[in-house]
Amino acid sequence: MRIAVNTRLLQYGKLDGIGWFTYETLKRITQKHPRDEFIFIFDRQPHPKLSFPENVRQIILSPPTRHPFLWYLWFEWRLPSLLKKLKPDLFLSPDGYLSLRTQIPQLAVIHDINFIHRPKDLPFFTGAYYRHYFPKFAARAHRIATVSEYSKQDICRSFEVSEDEIDVVYNGANEIFGPVKPDDKETWKLENTSGTDFLIYVGTLHPRKNISGILYAFEEFKKKDTTGIQLMIVGEPMFKTGDIFSTLKRMNFRKYVILKGRLEPEELKMAIGSARGLLLMSFFEGFGIPVLEALKCHVPVICSNSTSLPEVAGNAAIYADPASVKSITQAMNQLVYDDNLRQDLIRNGQVRAELFSWERTSELLWKSIEKTLK
Repeated sequence: MRIAVNTRLLQYGKLDGIGWFTYETLKRITQKHPRDEFIFIFDRQPHPKLSFPENVRQIILSPPTRHPFLWYLWFEWRLPSLLKKLKPDLFLSPDGYLSLRTQIPQLAVIHDINFIHRPKDLPFFTGAYYRHYFPKFAARAHRIATVSEYSKQDICRSFEVSEDEIDVVYNGANEIFGPVKPDDKETWKLENTSGTDFLIYVGTLHPRKNISGILYAFEEFKKKDTTGIQLMIVGEPMFKTGDIFSTLKRMNFRKYVILKGRLEPEELKMAIGSARGLLLMSFFEGFGIPVLEALKCHVPVICSNSTSLPEVAGNAAIYADPASVKSITQAMNQLVYDDNLRQDLIRNGQVRAELFSWERTSELLWKSIEKTLK
Protein backbone atom coordinates (compact mmCIF):
# COMPACT_ATOMS: atom_id res chain seq x y z
CA MET A 1 0.00 0.00 0.00
CA ARG A 2 1.20 3.52 -0.80
CA ILE A 3 0.08 6.31 1.53
CA ALA A 4 0.81 9.99 0.88
CA VAL A 5 0.78 12.17 4.01
CA ASN A 6 0.49 15.89 4.54
CA THR A 7 3.40 16.55 6.93
CA ARG A 8 3.49 20.37 6.74
CA LEU A 9 3.28 20.69 10.52
CA LEU A 10 6.23 18.40 11.26
CA GLN A 11 8.48 21.35 12.10
CA TYR A 12 11.17 20.38 14.58
CA GLY A 13 11.15 22.58 17.68
CA LYS A 14 7.71 23.99 16.78
CA LEU A 15 5.43 21.02 17.35
CA ASP A 16 2.08 21.92 18.89
CA GLY A 17 -0.95 19.69 19.52
CA ILE A 18 -1.53 18.74 15.87
CA GLY A 19 2.19 18.53 15.22
CA TRP A 20 2.69 16.09 18.09
CA PHE A 21 -0.31 14.04 16.91
CA THR A 22 1.28 13.87 13.45
CA TYR A 23 4.73 12.93 14.71
CA GLU A 24 3.74 10.40 17.35
CA THR A 25 1.21 8.52 15.21
CA LEU A 26 3.30 8.45 12.04
CA LYS A 27 6.40 7.32 13.92
CA ARG A 28 4.55 4.27 15.17
CA ILE A 29 2.51 3.51 12.06
CA THR A 30 5.52 3.58 9.72
CA GLN A 31 7.50 1.30 12.04
CA LYS A 32 4.67 -1.21 12.42
CA HIS A 33 3.93 -1.43 8.69
CA PRO A 34 7.34 -1.80 7.02
CA ARG A 35 5.87 -3.36 3.86
CA ASP A 36 3.79 -0.28 3.14
CA GLU A 37 5.24 2.81 1.46
CA PHE A 38 4.71 6.22 3.03
CA ILE A 39 5.35 9.48 1.20
CA PHE A 40 5.69 12.46 3.53
CA ILE A 41 4.93 15.73 1.76
CA PHE A 42 6.57 18.76 3.36
CA ASP A 43 6.25 22.40 2.35
CA ARG A 44 9.82 23.20 3.45
CA GLN A 45 13.05 21.35 4.18
CA PRO A 46 12.42 18.92 7.08
CA HIS A 47 14.80 18.99 10.01
CA PRO A 48 17.31 16.07 9.99
CA LYS A 49 16.42 15.18 13.60
CA LEU A 50 12.96 14.11 12.43
CA SER A 51 14.04 10.64 11.35
CA PHE A 52 11.75 7.90 10.06
CA PRO A 53 12.14 4.29 8.79
CA GLU A 54 13.34 3.33 5.32
CA ASN A 55 9.78 2.86 4.06
CA VAL A 56 9.27 6.65 4.31
CA ARG A 57 10.07 8.85 1.31
CA GLN A 58 10.20 12.60 1.84
CA ILE A 59 9.14 15.14 -0.79
CA ILE A 60 9.33 18.93 -0.52
CA LEU A 61 6.47 20.67 -2.30
CA SER A 62 6.81 24.44 -2.44
CA PRO A 63 5.80 27.09 -1.60
CA PRO A 64 5.87 27.15 2.22
CA THR A 65 2.23 27.45 3.30
CA ARG A 66 2.25 30.42 5.68
CA HIS A 67 -0.87 32.25 4.51
CA PRO A 68 -4.43 31.25 3.47
CA PHE A 69 -3.70 32.22 -0.15
CA LEU A 70 -0.74 29.83 -0.12
CA TRP A 71 -2.87 27.12 1.50
CA TYR A 72 -5.20 27.41 -1.48
CA LEU A 73 -2.31 27.29 -3.97
CA TRP A 74 -0.69 24.31 -2.24
CA PHE A 75 -3.78 22.13 -1.72
CA GLU A 76 -5.77 22.99 -4.85
CA TRP A 77 -2.99 23.22 -7.44
CA ARG A 78 0.41 21.97 -6.33
CA LEU A 79 -0.78 18.93 -4.35
CA PRO A 80 -3.24 17.50 -6.94
CA SER A 81 -0.51 17.50 -9.59
CA LEU A 82 1.86 15.68 -7.26
CA LEU A 83 -0.76 13.12 -6.22
CA LYS A 84 -1.52 12.44 -9.88
CA LYS A 85 2.14 11.51 -10.39
CA LEU A 86 2.51 9.52 -7.16
CA LYS A 87 -0.73 7.55 -7.55
CA PRO A 88 -1.08 6.74 -3.84
CA ASP A 89 -3.84 4.52 -2.51
CA LEU A 90 -4.67 7.15 0.11
CA PHE A 91 -3.94 10.74 1.08
CA LEU A 92 -3.80 11.20 4.86
CA SER A 93 -4.01 14.74 6.25
CA PRO A 94 -3.36 14.94 10.01
CA ASP A 95 -4.28 18.65 10.09
CA GLY A 96 -7.59 18.21 8.26
CA TYR A 97 -6.76 20.15 5.07
CA LEU A 98 -7.70 18.26 1.89
CA SER A 99 -7.63 18.88 -1.83
CA LEU A 100 -10.91 19.35 -3.65
CA ARG A 101 -9.18 18.70 -6.98
CA THR A 102 -8.06 15.09 -6.60
CA GLN A 103 -9.92 11.80 -6.87
CA ILE A 104 -7.49 9.99 -4.54
CA PRO A 105 -9.27 8.66 -1.41
CA GLN A 106 -8.65 11.09 1.45
CA LEU A 107 -8.68 10.72 5.24
CA ALA A 108 -8.89 14.01 7.15
CA VAL A 109 -8.05 14.31 10.84
CA ILE A 110 -10.18 17.29 11.91
CA HIS A 111 -9.18 17.95 15.51
CA ASP A 112 -11.92 20.47 16.24
CA ILE A 113 -13.99 23.18 14.55
CA ASN A 114 -13.56 26.04 17.01
CA PHE A 115 -13.55 28.46 14.06
CA ILE A 116 -17.25 27.80 13.52
CA HIS A 117 -18.17 28.70 17.09
CA ARG A 118 -15.61 31.42 17.80
CA PRO A 119 -14.92 33.17 14.48
CA LYS A 120 -13.60 36.38 16.07
CA ASP A 121 -10.68 34.55 17.68
CA LEU A 122 -8.90 34.20 14.33
CA PRO A 123 -7.31 36.64 11.88
CA PHE A 124 -9.81 37.55 9.16
CA PHE A 125 -8.39 35.59 6.20
CA THR A 126 -7.53 32.54 8.32
CA GLY A 127 -11.05 32.33 9.74
CA ALA A 128 -12.62 32.93 6.34
CA TYR A 129 -10.56 30.10 4.81
CA TYR A 130 -11.50 27.66 7.57
CA ARG A 131 -15.21 28.46 7.46
CA HIS A 132 -15.33 28.23 3.67
CA TYR A 133 -13.17 25.18 3.05
CA PHE A 134 -13.52 22.86 6.03
CA PRO A 135 -17.20 22.09 5.38
CA LYS A 136 -16.10 21.23 1.83
CA PHE A 137 -13.22 19.11 3.13
CA ALA A 138 -15.63 17.23 5.40
CA ALA A 139 -17.94 16.57 2.47
CA ARG A 140 -15.11 15.46 0.18
CA ALA A 141 -13.33 13.24 2.72
CA HIS A 142 -13.81 9.51 2.26
CA ARG A 143 -13.51 9.32 6.03
CA ILE A 144 -12.81 11.63 8.98
CA ALA A 145 -10.94 11.02 12.22
CA THR A 146 -11.14 13.32 15.22
CA VAL A 147 -9.75 13.40 18.75
CA SER A 148 -12.83 13.25 21.00
CA GLU A 149 -16.45 12.21 21.02
CA TYR A 150 -17.34 15.86 21.55
CA SER A 151 -15.57 16.85 18.32
CA LYS A 152 -17.20 13.97 16.48
CA GLN A 153 -20.68 15.11 17.46
CA ASP A 154 -19.81 18.72 16.71
CA ILE A 155 -18.60 17.84 13.20
CA CYS A 156 -21.70 15.72 12.61
CA ARG A 157 -24.02 18.57 13.60
CA SER A 158 -22.15 21.43 11.97
CA PHE A 159 -21.15 19.77 8.69
CA GLU A 160 -24.01 17.27 8.37
CA VAL A 161 -21.72 14.25 8.28
CA SER A 162 -22.95 10.80 9.28
CA GLU A 163 -21.59 9.42 12.57
CA ASP A 164 -20.64 6.25 10.70
CA GLU A 165 -18.10 8.22 8.66
CA ILE A 166 -16.16 9.59 11.66
CA ASP A 167 -13.74 7.71 13.92
CA VAL A 168 -12.69 8.93 17.37
CA VAL A 169 -8.91 8.73 17.69
CA TYR A 170 -8.04 10.12 21.12
CA ASN A 171 -4.79 12.02 21.63
CA GLY A 172 -1.94 10.75 23.77
CA ALA A 173 0.89 12.46 25.64
CA ASN A 174 4.64 12.30 25.19
CA GLU A 175 6.11 9.30 27.02
CA ILE A 176 8.50 11.61 28.84
CA PHE A 177 5.69 12.88 31.07
CA GLY A 178 5.55 11.25 34.48
CA PRO A 179 5.95 12.04 38.19
CA VAL A 180 8.84 14.29 39.18
CA LYS A 181 10.84 13.29 42.27
CA PRO A 182 10.33 15.56 45.31
CA ASP A 183 13.98 16.64 45.42
CA ASP A 184 13.94 17.45 41.70
CA LYS A 185 10.76 19.49 42.19
CA GLU A 186 12.38 21.58 44.88
CA THR A 187 15.49 22.13 42.76
CA TRP A 188 13.42 23.18 39.74
CA LYS A 189 11.33 25.56 41.84
CA LEU A 190 14.44 27.12 43.38
CA GLU A 191 15.75 27.82 39.88
CA ASN A 192 12.47 29.10 38.41
CA THR A 193 10.18 30.44 41.17
CA SER A 194 12.62 31.14 44.02
CA GLY A 195 11.33 27.95 45.65
CA THR A 196 7.68 29.05 45.73
CA ASP A 197 4.71 26.85 44.77
CA PHE A 198 2.94 27.76 41.55
CA LEU A 199 -0.04 27.01 39.34
CA ILE A 200 0.67 26.50 35.65
CA TYR A 201 -1.02 27.15 32.32
CA VAL A 202 0.38 25.40 29.23
CA GLY A 203 -0.63 26.20 25.66
CA THR A 204 -0.50 28.83 22.97
CA LEU A 205 -1.48 32.38 23.79
CA HIS A 206 -4.65 33.42 21.99
CA PRO A 207 -8.25 34.33 22.90
CA ARG A 208 -9.78 30.84 22.78
CA LYS A 209 -7.50 29.74 25.63
CA ASN A 210 -9.03 32.34 27.99
CA ILE A 211 -5.72 33.34 29.55
CA SER A 212 -7.15 36.74 30.50
CA GLY A 213 -9.87 34.92 32.44
CA ILE A 214 -7.19 32.98 34.32
CA LEU A 215 -5.35 36.21 35.11
CA TYR A 216 -8.50 37.95 36.39
CA ALA A 217 -9.27 34.94 38.59
CA PHE A 218 -5.71 34.74 39.87
CA GLU A 219 -5.88 38.44 40.77
CA GLU A 220 -9.00 37.76 42.85
CA PHE A 221 -7.45 34.66 44.39
CA LYS A 222 -4.33 36.56 45.47
CA LYS A 223 -6.37 39.13 47.43
CA LYS A 224 -6.88 36.53 50.18
CA ASP A 225 -4.06 34.11 49.47
CA THR A 226 -1.68 33.36 52.34
CA THR A 227 0.61 30.90 50.53
CA GLY A 228 2.60 33.21 48.24
CA ILE A 229 1.75 30.91 45.32
CA GLN A 230 2.62 32.10 41.80
CA LEU A 231 1.13 31.60 38.34
CA MET A 232 3.29 30.39 35.46
CA ILE A 233 2.21 30.91 31.84
CA VAL A 234 3.98 28.54 29.43
CA GLY A 235 3.54 29.05 25.69
CA GLU A 236 4.17 31.30 22.73
CA PRO A 237 1.89 34.08 21.45
CA MET A 238 -0.12 33.01 18.40
CA PHE A 239 -2.39 35.93 17.56
CA LYS A 240 -4.72 38.50 19.13
CA THR A 241 -2.77 38.54 22.39
CA GLY A 242 -3.25 42.25 23.15
CA ASP A 243 -5.88 41.63 25.82
CA ILE A 244 -3.59 39.21 27.66
CA PHE A 245 -0.75 41.69 27.98
CA SER A 246 -3.01 44.64 28.78
CA THR A 247 -4.57 42.53 31.57
CA LEU A 248 -1.10 41.77 32.92
CA LYS A 249 -0.22 45.46 33.02
CA ARG A 250 -3.32 46.26 35.06
CA MET A 251 -2.76 43.52 37.67
CA ASN A 252 -1.90 44.50 41.23
CA PHE A 253 -0.31 41.08 41.69
CA ARG A 254 1.64 41.11 38.42
CA LYS A 255 4.88 40.20 40.24
CA TYR A 256 3.40 36.76 41.00
CA VAL A 257 2.94 35.93 37.29
CA ILE A 258 5.81 34.27 35.42
CA LEU A 259 5.91 34.17 31.61
CA LYS A 260 8.08 31.24 30.50
CA GLY A 261 7.51 31.11 26.75
CA ARG A 262 7.78 27.80 24.92
CA LEU A 263 9.46 24.86 26.69
CA GLU A 264 10.82 21.69 25.11
CA PRO A 265 9.38 18.36 26.39
CA GLU A 266 12.01 17.62 29.06
CA GLU A 267 11.74 21.10 30.58
CA LEU A 268 7.96 21.10 30.20
CA LYS A 269 7.76 17.86 32.15
CA MET A 270 9.71 19.47 34.97
CA ALA A 271 7.49 22.56 34.90
CA ILE A 272 4.19 20.66 34.96
CA GLY A 273 5.48 18.00 37.36
CA SER A 274 6.68 20.64 39.83
CA ALA A 275 3.42 22.62 39.79
CA ARG A 276 0.76 22.65 42.49
CA GLY A 277 -1.84 22.28 39.76
CA LEU A 278 -2.54 22.88 36.07
CA LEU A 279 -5.11 25.34 34.72
CA LEU A 280 -6.78 24.95 31.33
CA MET A 281 -9.80 27.26 31.20
CA SER A 282 -10.30 27.32 27.43
CA PHE A 283 -13.59 28.40 25.96
CA PHE A 284 -13.19 25.60 23.40
CA GLU A 285 -11.00 22.49 23.16
CA GLY A 286 -11.10 19.50 20.84
CA PHE A 287 -9.12 17.48 23.38
CA GLY A 288 -6.70 19.38 25.66
CA ILE A 289 -3.34 17.57 25.70
CA PRO A 290 -1.93 19.60 28.67
CA VAL A 291 -4.63 18.05 30.88
CA LEU A 292 -3.36 14.59 30.02
CA GLU A 293 0.26 15.66 30.50
CA ALA A 294 -0.60 16.88 34.00
CA LEU A 295 -2.45 13.67 34.88
CA LYS A 296 0.57 11.65 33.80
CA CYS A 297 2.76 13.83 36.05
CA HIS A 298 0.38 13.19 39.01
CA VAL A 299 -0.57 16.87 39.09
CA PRO A 300 -4.20 17.90 39.78
CA VAL A 301 -6.14 19.88 37.18
CA ILE A 302 -8.58 22.76 37.03
CA CYS A 303 -10.31 22.90 33.66
CA SER A 304 -13.38 24.17 31.85
CA ASN A 305 -16.67 22.40 32.34
CA SER A 306 -17.41 22.60 28.60
CA THR A 307 -16.60 21.12 25.18
CA SER A 308 -14.24 18.09 25.29
CA LEU A 309 -12.44 18.69 28.59
CA PRO A 310 -14.78 16.73 30.91
CA GLU A 311 -14.51 13.82 28.48
CA VAL A 312 -10.72 13.82 28.88
CA ALA A 313 -10.32 14.67 32.57
CA GLY A 314 -13.24 12.63 33.90
CA ASN A 315 -13.22 12.53 37.71
CA ALA A 316 -9.63 13.82 37.88
CA ALA A 317 -10.32 17.57 37.70
CA ILE A 318 -12.01 20.49 39.40
CA TYR A 319 -14.36 22.03 36.86
CA ALA A 320 -15.13 25.72 36.47
CA ASP A 321 -17.16 27.91 34.15
CA PRO A 322 -14.63 29.55 31.79
CA ALA A 323 -16.87 32.61 31.47
CA SER A 324 -16.99 33.16 35.25
CA VAL A 325 -14.04 34.70 37.09
CA LYS A 326 -15.73 33.78 40.37
CA SER A 327 -16.01 30.12 39.35
CA ILE A 328 -12.32 29.93 38.37
CA THR A 329 -11.28 31.69 41.58
CA GLN A 330 -13.27 29.22 43.69
CA ALA A 331 -11.60 26.33 41.87
CA MET A 332 -8.15 27.81 42.62
CA ASN A 333 -9.04 28.06 46.30
CA GLN A 334 -10.20 24.44 46.35
CA LEU A 335 -7.06 23.15 44.70
CA VAL A 336 -4.61 25.19 46.77
CA TYR A 337 -6.23 24.84 50.20
CA ASP A 338 -8.01 21.47 50.19
CA ASP A 339 -5.22 18.91 50.38
CA ASN A 340 -7.60 15.93 50.70
CA LEU A 341 -9.26 16.95 47.44
CA ARG A 342 -5.86 17.34 45.78
CA GLN A 343 -4.84 13.84 46.79
CA ASP A 344 -8.14 12.40 45.51
CA LEU A 345 -7.64 14.16 42.17
CA ILE A 346 -4.09 12.85 41.90
CA ARG A 347 -5.21 9.26 42.54
CA ASN A 348 -8.07 9.58 40.05
CA GLY A 349 -5.71 11.12 37.53
CA GLN A 350 -3.33 8.17 37.66
CA VAL A 351 -6.17 5.87 36.67
CA ARG A 352 -7.53 8.27 34.07
CA ALA A 353 -4.16 8.76 32.38
CA GLU A 354 -3.90 5.03 31.63
CA LEU A 355 -6.80 5.36 29.16
CA PHE A 356 -4.76 7.48 26.74
CA SER A 357 -1.50 6.81 24.93
CA TRP A 358 0.06 7.54 21.53
CA GLU A 359 0.30 3.78 21.04
CA ARG A 360 -3.47 3.52 21.24
CA THR A 361 -3.86 6.63 19.08
CA SER A 362 -1.72 5.17 16.30
CA GLU A 363 -3.64 1.88 16.38
CA LEU A 364 -6.97 3.70 16.10
CA LEU A 365 -5.69 5.90 13.27
CA TRP A 366 -4.47 2.82 11.37
CA LYS A 367 -7.92 1.26 11.73
CA SER A 368 -9.37 4.47 10.29
CA ILE A 369 -6.93 4.22 7.36
CA GLU A 370 -8.08 0.64 6.71
CA LYS A 371 -11.74 1.67 6.82
CA THR A 372 -11.06 4.47 4.33
CA LEU A 373 -9.65 1.99 1.82
CA LYS A 374 -12.49 -0.54 2.04
